[in-house]
Amino acid sequence: MLIYVIRHGQTAWNAERRLQGQKDIPMNATGLEQARQNGIALAGILGDTIDQFDFVASPLQRTRATMEIMRTAMGLAPLAYRTDPRLVEISFGDWEGSTIKELKATQRARVAERNASKWDFIPPGDDAESYEILSWRTGSWLNSVDRPTVCVTHGGVIRTLFQTISDLPKSSAAEGAIPQDRIAKIDTAERKIVWL
Repeated sequence: MLIYVIRHGQTAWNAERRLQGQKDIPMNATGLEQARQNGIALAGILGDTIDQFDFVASPLQRTRATMEIMRTAMGLAPLAYRTDPRLVEISFGDWEGSTIKELKATQRARVAERNASKWDFIPPGDDAESYEILSWRTGSWLNSVDRPTVCVTHGGVIRTLFQTISDLPKSSAAEGAIPQDRIAKIDTAERKIVWL
């Protein structure tokens, strides 16, 4: 199965390196342009196969706006896609809105704990998740994909998809850079991931 995965465009919090998680932060001007460029690129990649693809996004506004801008750039109806709550970003709990630098000033031991085992670390807060916990719901989504798909989601979600598909070491998956101006092509049958 082919899945083209796109991270939402940049937000002000991304630019400031704030832990964004499930906070519903809009894209900034850079992010809006990244979304448009990704739409243009994806139209060229899919060509006349575009009708074969399902389009799905995380329900947060930055991913929905990315999808709608991309679809417009592709010449498609902007709202003709669906959302799936399993694609929402990892929850950083009480840490959302802070930078790691800020957290080091008040929670140095917890930040060191995260650095030692980022994949399994759960931040403070009732709804906080580790990447391992996140991978359970993203894995459930991945198992439900039954046709070629274009997916707009978040950096943490993409890390877990990569780990599940390619069996990357969890420590590497947790640290991997996920660009906002590129498209990842996933071939689930071949277990291959390529950045386009």
